[in-house]
Amino acid sequence: MPQQIDSNQALVARHPIFDSQQRVIAYELSYQRDTALDGILARDPDTSSGSEVILSTYTSISDQGEIKRVPAFLPVSAQTVETMPDLPVKQVVLVLSLPAKPDRAFAQLLLDLAKKGYRLTLAIHEYRPELDPFIKLVKIVKLDIQNIPTEKLAAQASSLSKLKVTALAANIKTIEQLELCSSAGFKLFEGTFLSRPKIVKGKQVGANQVALMQLIQELQKANVKPERLEEMIIRDPVLTYKLLRIVNSAAYSLVRKVESVAEAVVLLGIDQVRKWATLISMTSNQDKPEELSRTLLIRGRMCELIAEGEKRSNPGSYFMAGMMSGLHVMLDVDRETMLEQVPLGEDIKAAISAYEGDIGNTLEQALAYESGEWEKLPADFNITLFESAYRSSLNWAKEAMQAMHE
Repeated sequence: MPQQIDSNQALVARHPIFDSQQRVIAYELSYQRDTALDGILARDPDTSSGSEVILSTYTSISDQGEIKRVPAFLPVSAQTVETMPDLPVKQVVLVLSLPAKPDRAFAQLLLDLAKKGYRLTLAIHEYRPELDPFIKLVKIVKLDIQNIPTEKLAAQASSLSKLKVTALAANIKTIEQLELCSSAGFKLFEGTFLSRPKIVKGKQVGANQVALMQLIQELQKANVKPERLEEMIIRDPVLTYKLLRIVNSAAYSLVRKVESVAEAVVLLGIDQVRKWATLISMTSNQDKPEELSRTLLIRGRMCELIAEGEKRSNPGSYFMAGMMSGLHVMLDVDRETMLEQVPLGEDIKAAISAYEGDIGNTLEQALAYESGEWEKLPADFNITLFESAYRSSLNWAKEAMQAMHE
């Protein structure tokens, strides 16, 4: 029997909006129903202070070592606006879609929202001069680039620039499309392009990268000895430095300074040291946008929390599958090549390649949740567990990236 969604539970997922440097400047939130707008103003029970509202959880990130809050783009309909709660105008940008027949009433709605202090984004199919009166009432215009021929992109962006609005290219699916939109004059970018590698023909995973993945595989072995773990970590001075920095951070509140990997294993336990060493290794690629590491941390942690909540054995393997599901993007190779060249457990490989087994099933559902594709989730999925796991993972990833930053 399908599970009814409690009116107090807001199923929300976030999607990054980037500037031309591929840095996150905002997140667009997708949610299953309009009542989620009330839910995102509720207190977040999973934060340490208990005073943060859920909206803050979706918009707070660690960006190059600095905790910051970015705006939330909230899609709303004209009908929703009439009954929506007062939202914090400095933290949100309202996204409205252009009606099939825009009229004076719609223009008045935009004007009224602007007078209340809301920043507005207008989503349109393509620019036409007759839309100027509506475009002049907003700050950003969002275009789905899949609806626009490539040769028309520059003209569309130029027309919007002349109206003093920011052009946002949405639904970008590849790095090549991202580069086209940037060259055409768009200023903001949104889409799934980070989930796909930029394939370089004939490129192989380098020896150093294979060695790194061998280290990660060794770290995940259930029977790894503390002495072996220490031996592997201290071979890499940067890994050792970052690990000790994390261990001595406020997160652990230890009474004395830890000065060696061996000490860290004794005080924190092998599982904690193993996890942090894996995280540091996976997020060490400086050539990729920080958001890619952030996404994989969130996905891995969400898979792990779901496994723990469902009392599955070895939740660490679920974490590993979530993290490794995007490793091919980190390495700019296709997934099949990555799975052939990188040593991973067979259960993790099966989960990543075909969503097989319990790990694969959990990974597939976590991916559906993070993309806001609620219809792909089974009717009887544990809503409370998934919703809490996702929000907890957002907070955890922020804290983890803060701790790992040099």
